[in-house]
Amino acid sequence: MATPRRLVFGDVAELYDRSRPTYPEALVDDLIALAGLGEGRRALEVGAGTGKATVLFAARGVDVLAIEPSPGMAAVARRNCAGFDDVEIVEGDFEGWDPAGERFGLLYSAQAWHWIDPEVRYRRARAALTPGGILAAFWNRAAWGASPLRDALSEVYRGEAPGMDPDNPMHPDNLTPDDESGWPAEIAAADGFEAPGVRRYDWTSAYSSEEHGGVLTMPMRTHVRLARAV
Repeated sequence: MATPRRLVFGDVAELYDRSRPTYPEALVDDLIALAGLGEGRRALEVGAGTGKATVLFAARGVDVLAIEPSPGMAAVARRNCAGFDDVEIVEGDFEGWDPAGERFGLLYSAQAWHWIDPEVRYRRARAALTPGGILAAFWNRAAWGASPLRDALSEVYRGEAPGMDPDNPMHPDNLTPDDESGWPAEIAAADGFEAPGVRRYDWTSAYSSEEHGGVLTMPMRTHVRLARAV
């Protein structure tokens, strides 16, 4: 049986962990401040992957309960988070996870919110958040327009991956800004949330020759979609 698409990265978890970029530290600091995470308040992570975002929050003293459905990804996340006593990795689906009455001041999802069943994700998120708690879903995108290597990379992509859709946000030929115009309507349709907002963080990610066929610094833009529980 083929691996479900949302779990396919677990088949190459080690490669994913080596090659996928991390997230900007300013984003993590802002979310901690926005959620008012203090002593004894845990954050809930949905779709932890290999712990790329988990370790950033844990390094700032945040207790994290991280849910990850892929056994392969969860195993790497546990290894990456082994130095943090206040990180718990739960292997399973957010859709079926039981919070056992616990509520969180922050629920965040890095590169994973789109994989959660849209029929239940906001209801489940609201049930896991305290009143006033923050929902934050964020994704990295290559800022191709700011990259001096875009033209050279575009030529490589066209030659090595001719079937890749140039409208894909990871293709160098795609210079279309991410459209966040639908986020307010999405939150308006979700009971229990208000104050939808979007933030963008521009930063760079350095890749070695093993990771990207040559040493380069890739301009990145991280989009964060925010809403507050009521």
